[in-house]
Amino acid sequence: MPEDQTPIIDAQVHAYEADHPDRPWAAVLTGPPSANGEEMVAAMDAVGVDGAILVSAYTMYRYDPSFALEVHAKYPDRFGLVTPFDTADPAVGEKVADWAAKNGTVGIRMLLAHGISDEAGEAGIARLLCAATRHDIPVNVYCTQRHEQVADIAAQFPDISLVVDHMGLVQPFHPPSPTDGWTELPKLLELAKYDNVSVKITGAATLSHELFPFADIRDPLGRILDGFGLERCMWGTDWTRAVKLLSYEQGVEAFRQDNWLSDSDRAALMGGNAQRIYGWSPGASA
Repeated sequence: MPEDQTPIIDAQVHAYEADHPDRPWAAVLTGPPSANGEEMVAAMDAVGVDGAILVSAYTMYRYDPSFALEVHAKYPDRFGLVTPFDTADPAVGEKVADWAAKNGTVGIRMLLAHGISDEAGEAGIARLLCAATRHDIPVNVYCTQRHEQVADIAAQFPDISLVVDHMGLVQPFHPPSPTDGWTELPKLLELAKYDNVSVKITGAATLSHELFPFADIRDPLGRILDGFGLERCMWGTDWTRAVKLLSYEQGVEAFRQDNWLSDSDRAALMGGNAQRIYGWSPGASA
């Protein structure tokens, strides 16, 4: 990649190895039987993606980021790392501190969807967010159908960079795409008034009712870009969760097709914004 060219950064991918006794899966995530580091890098290379934010797969590994760390150790110039943390863990502050000090880490993940953090309550969530504040690390928020809760957090912690995963929308694992996939879009757009909230437009093509290049997602995505401002939006595929609805190449190329984005807007959406929000670039191992 030329030095003056904006890198292409996928804002969310998952990597995992095949289920085996030494590192058993906690549950099964829709996707191929294996999506290890070599396989992820090969997929990215095939379509010219320079780097990705690798989010440790909660479904398989819960709060254990060891596999993501192994992938990064082998490909330090290709992945920035994010891992989920347990808001109910009394030692979460110390664990966030340890994570923030590791080579390649760019953020943490807080799980609100499906009631995962409900038992920890406001105190547990605050403990995690206070740790993120101390270490100045972005907090990725898995908040499907929890937009109002994110609004409360954004108001209470205005100095934290909050990144909404997957637009906070319910997205399918299998076809067909839901008829009401964009119903909660107005709730996402309400979050735009908080300057510390940005949004990952990840997995968007899984909500399409058309064949590639999924042109019917452009209008709702345009509303997100207008509402948040282009500078607070990041493209990503949520690979490998989307595998039964589209290929990795299609998830990338859908945003390169036609002229619905200018070259400069595409460069920002598909890499420049992630580079700035996470403070990380492909090739930067530290």
